[in-house]
Parts: sequence; structure tokens; C-alpha cells
Amino acid sequence: MKVGIYSLGCKVNIYESEYVTNLLKENDYEIVPFDSKADIYIINTCSVTNESDKKSRKIINRARKNNQDACIIVMGCYSQVSSDEIAADIILGNKDKSKIIELINDYFKSKEKKKLIYDLTNAEFEDMEIKSFENHTRAFVKVQDGCNAFCSYCIIPYTRGRVRSKKVESVINEVTNLVNNGYKEIVLTGIHTGRYGIDINSSLEELLLKLVQIPGIFRIRLSSIEINEITPNIIKLLKENNIMAKHLHVPIQSGSNKILKLMNRRYNKEEFLDMINKLKEIPEISLTTDLIVGFPHETDEDFNETIDTLKKIGFTKIHTFPYSRRKGTPADRMDEQVPSEIKKERVHEILELSNEYEGIYYKNKIGKVYDGVVEHHNNGETIVHTSNFIPVIVDNTNLNNNDIVKVKIEKVDNLKVYGSIE
Repeated sequence: MKVGIYSLGCKVNIYESEYVTNLLKENDYEIVPFDSKADIYIINTCSVTNESDKKSRKIINRARKNNQDACIIVMGCYSQVSSDEIAADIILGNKDKSKIIELINDYFKSKEKKKLIYDLTNAEFEDMEIKSFENHTRAFVKVQDGCNAFCSYCIIPYTRGRVRSKKVESVINEVTNLVNNGYKEIVLTGIHTGRYGIDINSSLEELLLKLVQIPGIFRIRLSSIEINEITPNIIKLLKENNIMAKHLHVPIQSGSNKILKLMNRRYNKEEFLDMINKLKEIPEISLTTDLIVGFPHETDEDFNETIDTLKKIGFTKIHTFPYSRRKGTPADRMDEQVPSEIKKERVHEILELSNEYEGIYYKNKIGKVYDGVVEHHNNGETIVHTSNFIPVIVDNTNLNNNDIVKVKIEKVDNLKVYGSIE
């Protein structure tokens, strides 16, 4: 049977969709493009904002239009919290994705629709293991699920449940298998990666210290980590061990103490700046971030405070989002919601600042030589990804995906970095 899969949202969803893809292939299902005619459509949904919900509904409707008679399976965050809004044959939340083959077999035997939504408050980590990533040179490994933070704008603790972690031995086995299968860069991901291990008497730093010892491993990258979860040992490892990628994505969300408090972010700008100064002692480190503008109650003064904080930090890149309301969160019920036009203006201003800093960072690297992993893109470009996450475009077409090469950065043009193989 033919299956079309569509994944929305975060890297955890990408990992889980890839896991489902692996399971289907192992059981002789044929994976086809989502917009072609298939017997089964699987949509792994996102629910981080109201817009995400809308997009999830749109993709579900698209599947039905592709083939009226197909089995439609909807899983993920949107179905976890809004299953009553969904018309599908099988509805899963964020549990039992590993049982997808069994659920499909049952459906085609009985044609009976199923809805499996659980309270995830005390759920255990659902073990998954991936041996290969289709069309990816970097392999994601999901080490953690759930979040206990309850930021005031975020629905994720309700869609994903509380923090739960993959066993250390299971992570080591999965990473070892991926390395043995030719993957050079492993990206550790989770909903709240920095809280890894709190439920299993372990920690992220303990896990990293074991992973860097795996024979043949070239690089480990963290997908994201909160500033107040970076320990002295993690900094030491980043400084002293070349297997650790010299790049951290540390979400700031706002540079105003008033807004950080309203967001329930659990740090202030002074604490953030203090940790950034420690991180900048790591040679060649690249620091990127997420920022929400136009949060309720954000005045021009608050926004200017954020600009000032960003200028003190000098991130390599700032991923900027206008605040988007999410039904069911405290922020959605706040008064003094910022008009959309003001949010757009603030996003534009931050993007200009981000482009300026990204250009400066790249230009400062001209003439330097880095180890990197080769990745061929669909647009025909050959990219070498450096440890500090610079995508360097090279002319050499004789390279293979996952080759490790030395690349010299030669020029920067309109935020594109060009180099040559040494």
C-alpha cells in the first residue's frame, strides 16, 4: 500500500515522522509524495499557535482531497488537545505512534475508526529508534519529551505532557548505530532538551560526556538549550572537546525584564547576559536565538530595551516571530494585546539587526579553514556545514553526502558564504 506523510512543526515531529517512515518501510509499505494518490495519509500535526492549528486542518483537508477513499491518520500536538475538531479514521495524540503498523492493520481489517488520546501528565517516554534518515545528512535523535516550564504563551506542556527522558543506554545505542551507518553529525533534540535526565537520575551533561566517547563519532550538536540549563561542565565540554559543535541555540524570547516576567521565562536579562559572556569564551562559538516580539503589554520602551539587550549580545542570527495568540494559554487572556501592524514593524526591525550581525559574523571568518560535513541540496548547491554552523557553498561536485572535508571561507555575498576545499 502507498503512504503519504506530512510533518508540521518542530524537530521532534521530524524525528517522529522519520521513525514512522522507517517502520512503514520495514513492513513493505511504499512511501509516496504527499500530494500523490495514496492509500494512507499520515499527518503529524503542530499546535504551537492558532495558526499552526489552522495549517494542520488545511493539510488534513488536502489529504482527503487527494483521495476520498484513503485512510486518514492524524497524530501529534493538534490532535492531542483538539481531537474533537478532527475528522479522520485514526486519531492519535502524542502517544502510541510506535504502534502505527498495528493500528493500520486493525483499521483495514475492521474499517473501525479509532481515537487514542491519553492524559500525558504521568506518561512514560515512548521509546523510538531510527537507523537512517531519508535525504538527511544530519541525524536527529530524540532524547527527551515534555516540558514543565509553562511559559505563559505556550501550549506545549499540555500537548506533550511533563518531562520524560530516554534511557542513557538507549541513546548511546541509537547514536552508535547511526554512526556505524555513516552519519557524521548527530543532533540531540527534545521538547526541553536541557532538562534531559531529571526523571531518570541523569543529566544532559552526563549524557554528553558518554556520547563524545562513542568510537567514530565526528560531531554532536544540541538543537536548543535554555540559558539557565547550561552547566559549567557543558561549557567545559564545548571548550575542550572538538566533537561538540561550536554552536548553541539559546532562546531569549525577550530582552525586557518586564516582558520576560510576563512570559514566565524564569531568568532576567542580566542573568542571560552573564551566561552569554561565559559562552563567548569558547573559541569560534556561534550563538543563535529565538525572539518573540509584540507580546501583550510590550510597549515601545520594552521593545527598545530588547534591542539594547540584543546589541549587547551580538547573536549570529535571531529567529524572530511576532507573538501569536494560542487559545488555552495565560497570554491569550492578557489585556493590552499589541496590534498586528506594530508587531510587523518590530519583526522587520529585528530582521534587519539579525542580517547585520549574521553578515558581520560570516565576514570575520573569511580566510579561516574549518572541518565540515558535506550536504548536497535539491537546488544543486553543495554545502559544507562547519562546527559553528556556517553553511559554506563550494563548487566541488565530486563530493558525497557526509564526506568530511576542510573548507576555506573565501567570500560572503548577500549572507551567502562561499569557500573552497583545502
